[in-house]
Parts: sequence; C-alpha cells; structure tokens
Amino acid sequence: MTLETRTFGRQGESEAVRFLQGRGYRIVDRNVRLRRGEIDLVAYDGDVLVFIEVKARRNTRFGGAPWSVDARKQARLSRLAAQYLTRRRLPDCLCRFDLVLLQGAPDRGMEIQLIQNAFESRGEWLSR
Repeated sequence: MTLETRTFGRQGESEAVRFLQGRGYRIVDRNVRLRRGEIDLVAYDGDVLVFIEVKARRNTRFGGAPWSVDARKQARLSRLAAQYLTRRRLPDCLCRFDLVLLQGAPDRGMEIQLIQNAFESRGEWLSR
C-alpha cells in the first residue's frame, strides 16, 4: 500500500467519523487491531453497538466501494466483532454492522452513503 493510498484512506475515515457524529453516532474506537485484522470504527447508535467498515474509492472502477465488501470480508468482520465483544466483556449487547461508502476526492467533496445493518440488507444496496 502506498503512502498516497494510506493518506486517502485516513482522509476517508475522518470524513466518515464527521458524517456519523453528525447523525448522532458516538465513536468509541478507531482502527481496532485484532489478531486477524482491523475494525475501522466502533460506535454507539443509541444503545446499539455498531461495527463500521469504511470504504473510500476515488472512482467506480471495479464496481466502486460497495463491491469491496463481499461475503468473505463480511465473515472476517463478523469474527473480528466477536473477538472485540469478548475482549471488552460485552457478550449481551445489541450490535450490528454498518458500511460507510465514500466516493470521490476529499479536496473536492466526497459522496457519502451510510448503509445501516449492511449484512442483513446486502442485496438491496449492492444492486444500487
């Protein structure tokens, strides 16, 4: 991964945080590193703990941001969330997975799309 790509990803994540906070999410963790990967953002939306995957793309080549979260990625994120809940001793909390999809360039404004409960409604948003 190049420095430019990492910088773009960080900018996209910062945009996502601002966007989510503007919608009432309370961010509790960023870039949580676990044994088998990383969770981009963890936040509360009311009393629901939300694991958030942020995908930023400059363009729609290769399908754009939505296509980068396939079934394999979902399974990995689910395992990471289970690890997170075990580490934090939160076995009985309500939780869900959201996606924040960003497209464009940070300096020219990015189109931002929030998909709540993304793993349950994958077919609906992937066809957009």
